[in-house]
Amino acid sequence: MTITAKEIAELRAKTGLPMMEVKSALIEAKGNEEEAIKILRKKGLSKVAKRAERETRSGLIESYVHDGKIGVLVEVLTETDFVAKNEEFKEFVHNLALHIAAAGPKYLSRQDIPVVELDKEKQILLDEAKATGKPEEIAKKIVEGKLKNFYADYCLLNQPFIKDQDKTIEDMLTELVSKIGEKIVISRFCRFEIGK
Repeated sequence: MTITAKEIAELRAKTGLPMMEVKSALIEAKGNEEEAIKILRKKGLSKVAKRAERETRSGLIESYVHDGKIGVLVEVLTETDFVAKNEEFKEFVHNLALHIAAAGPKYLSRQDIPVVELDKEKQILLDEAKATGKPEEIAKKIVEGKLKNFYADYCLLNQPFIKDQDKTIEDMLTELVSKIGEKIVISRFCRFEIGK
């Protein structure tokens, strides 16, 4: 099968990935662009997993203050200073600070929620589900569904990005790692709001 330069250029524009990776995926997908994107995503996720063991010694701390009422500090780490100076990396960190100011996450990830708080939330949701007369099995499934909403409200990585609700912060992070080719970690953040 022959893949045209136009097809490669179009897919590169959509994914931002190198020409040879895009061409290889298009050949594997027999010219089907949607399939090629799926192939590229799978490869990207496996590369991200391989990078998880690497050390992060560089990065950026970004600050953002909104109307003098909300302030955010966020630290995002990467492997090299070269990436820390990359414009896409800087834009990601800045957008992250804006997002934290707007969305007000309490925790970075699910693992950061104290067990006592999570157990308390599960019990409240279970009691609510049982109060509607649902059997225990169905009530537990309802709790699982509502916990996803809880995570999206309180955990930064699970929140839909304020500028693109179709992607979570974790999706954006994974895409950036796949594109840049280095481990990137949102290590910590703090958010201040007047009177809170």
